[in-house]
Amino acid sequence: MAIEYRWAEGRYDQLSALAADLVDRNVDVIAAFTTPAALAAKRATSTIPIVFVIGEDPVESGLVASFPRPGGNLTGFGRLNVELLPKRLELLSELVPQARVIALLVNPTNSNTKRTIQDLREAAGTKGVQLRVLEASTESEIEPAFAELGEMGAGALVVGFSSIFSRRMAQIIALASRNMIPAIYSGRLWVETGGLLGYGSNFPAMYRQKGIYAGKILKGTKPADLPVEQPSKVELVVNLKTAEALGLTVPPSILARATEVIE
Repeated sequence: MAIEYRWAEGRYDQLSALAADLVDRNVDVIAAFTTPAALAAKRATSTIPIVFVIGEDPVESGLVASFPRPGGNLTGFGRLNVELLPKRLELLSELVPQARVIALLVNPTNSNTKRTIQDLREAAGTKGVQLRVLEASTESEIEPAFAELGEMGAGALVVGFSSIFSRRMAQIIALASRNMIPAIYSGRLWVETGGLLGYGSNFPAMYRQKGIYAGKILKGTKPADLPVEQPSKVELVVNLKTAEALGLTVPPSILARATEVIE
């Protein structure tokens, strides 16, 4: 039996070609790590099982019919990235109450970017702060995006989800440090790498579950019989070393809610 994993975030034609190649190889399971990749795989085959982990609602994205009964040949996990972004802004505003302008870094080519900006604008309005949007659709655009922070007068930064950003995690954290900008990210790994705050799903646990799903499928279970799941636990991780370097004191209200504090 064959399971092939391919990392990809690219143009429609690139993703379609990768999906078609996997279908031609007649693999037993396809694993997709982004919504565009999952959609490309779905377009390429209606018979080979596909297991996904994505940051969007898989029903709204058109991947499955419903969470309990996905139907077809796809199943997997949604990471709640978009849904958690307003809470990330709230936490950041609580940590840096003096910040009247908060920046949001997004990849404009992601399908969830429009909703992300809309949700964050509403959350910013509720907190009485202004939201400014930074865009980076390629790795080469990340550093120029950070160069705009000073012109915006931003006092804090929310880093949106994109596999491009994940691949350039160390660079983004270093740029936040260089610009002395408090930032919040999508999860634990960012904070362990030196980021200030992380609020999100436990990615390693979800990937383990994805492997379990793939194993069940290889043993004969149909994807349609495996419900799409979302994380039941959200982690808040705080890096006190980074806070100290930024001259920040993390309030007790955040420390009390933290799943883990890195000292």
